[in-house]
Amino acid sequence: MTLEPIHAIVYFSPLADTVYSTLGLVGRQGYFASRSAALGLASAELVRSTFFNFAPDAVNGAIPSAWTVASPDLVLGARNEIVRMSIAKFAPDHADSEATQTAARIAKQAALIATERLDGRPLFAAHAALPWPSDDEPALVLWHAQTLLREYRGDGHIAALVTEGLSGLDAHVTHIATGQMPVSIMRTTRSWPDQVFDRAVESLVTRGLVSRADDLTLSLTLQGSQQRDRIEALTDVLSEAPYVALGESTCAELRRAARPLSQALVDAGLSPLRKLPPSDD
Repeated sequence: MTLEPIHAIVYFSPLADTVYSTLGLVGRQGYFASRSAALGLASAELVRSTFFNFAPDAVNGAIPSAWTVASPDLVLGARNEIVRMSIAKFAPDHADSEATQTAARIAKQAALIATERLDGRPLFAAHAALPWPSDDEPALVLWHAQTLLREYRGDGHIAALVTEGLSGLDAHVTHIATGQMPVSIMRTTRSWPDQVFDRAVESLVTRGLVSRADDLTLSLTLQGSQQRDRIEALTDVLSEAPYVALGESTCAELRRAARPLSQALVDAGLSPLRKLPPSDD
């Protein structure tokens, strides 16, 4: 969690829309194209599969039309530029600091360990094939490494959700039911039509996983909470290999070293997190 704000720069930086618009990408084309560009000229079906919980119409409105405007290579270059520009603007003291250099070195080590385990991880595997940024840009190396590790975990999380019989929309609804995200925000960001969303809620209520007090108040039942605990535990197991290889002390060093940059990005509003988890110190 400490490193998540570093990955999230490309999604929450106010500079992102400006950079993507220079390529001719409009609306949500920037998001869907930038995250899927590592896959090449990905179809809407492939993007929906690997992103998992977005409404089909939201993806179809951006992909594959984005590729007629900008090639995947151009989009990947723009994504790197967003990271460079955002750190230079919002966290300049941390772009080349000793702490950032240390975090970049350890995170890259972890990501390289993860690349030895590509099976069943399509979005991660696509990112693993991308060239590494130069070590002369430690903040960009750190971002790239954390992006690989994040997609590595994400692919495993989807596997865990599918194992438990949840669709992308089901996963979306059960996330809302944890109370961690308001219904209104998640409906807007994932673009599911109200009728489709409501049918998914009713299905989960019937399955005994979710209870609904009203249209804006969902909660997990005991059965739903137990299922979510299983999903999170399996996701942790599926994503732990690179961190186990590093060892606890090196993982703690990574969190400490990455914390100053992460905190600066949170303070600048470039992350959905309002605060970082407690320090290891």
